[in-house]
Amino acid sequence: MILPRQELLKGCLDPQGMEALLVQADTVLRTWQPSWSAFVSAPLREEALHRFSTLTDLHWHADGGHPGAERQRLCCWRSEDHHHPTPSQAAPIHGLLLHGNFLFDAPSPTDLRQALEAIDAQPEQLGDLWIRGDRGAQALCTPELAVNLDGRSSRVREVEITCEAVAVAQLQPPAHRLTRRLNSIEASCRIDAIASAGFGLSRAKVVNQIKQGHLRLNWEPVRQTSRELVVGDRLQLQGRGTLKVLALEMTKRQRWRVEMLRH
Repeated sequence: MILPRQELLKGCLDPQGMEALLVQADTVLRTWQPSWSAFVSAPLREEALHRFSTLTDLHWHADGGHPGAERQRLCCWRSEDHHHPTPSQAAPIHGLLLHGNFLFDAPSPTDLRQALEAIDAQPEQLGDLWIRGDRGAQALCTPELAVNLDGRSSRVREVEITCEAVAVAQLQPPAHRLTRRLNSIEASCRIDAIASAGFGLSRAKVVNQIKQGHLRLNWEPVRQTSRELVVGDRLQLQGRGTLKVLALEMTKRQRWRVEMLRH
């Protein structure tokens, strides 16, 4: 089988990331050996799995180390290969504890990623990372990176962090939220109004989350509280999960009936 490379890359949001997955697929077709990708972003994962679904000679499986993981690794194998990894088999993912005293200077996940990259971690080696109170954070990474970072130190501003490699089972990942359908009547389709209703936060808190860069629209940072949402838009709020706009309908009183899916 020859991959329709140009067709698969046409209009791609992340051509470089998609190209790496195409190289992986080519290798699997040539060697008949299942292969795991590096960690990929959620937008790339969704786009890749959608585009690759037309390739009947290949199968794909995604795993990020915990249910609901945003950054995941993709396993590719040939359809005729009966010895491929099954969804019940764990992906090659390791855990990482990041110890530090952040009582007076709370870090963001981005701060900690940059601190790890400063000691040779590559972005594609890192999976999800989450804050654990004021004593540090936890992360998922490739086994190779876990070995490389174990016992090493970095800094987030004035705070020193120390890395400790652990098994994934020793981590305490964010709780996996049950999927819920929500309905609300709003005066507008503004992002702050719908996010407030969907995530159960006051408008003021939503605005603050936007200013801090914690709220994303379709995986991209958003800065405008007045941004209007449309059906199909998805909001991601750090520590609060994901919200998808399922329907927007104008009522007789010129207000908006909003149907949402939160998970």
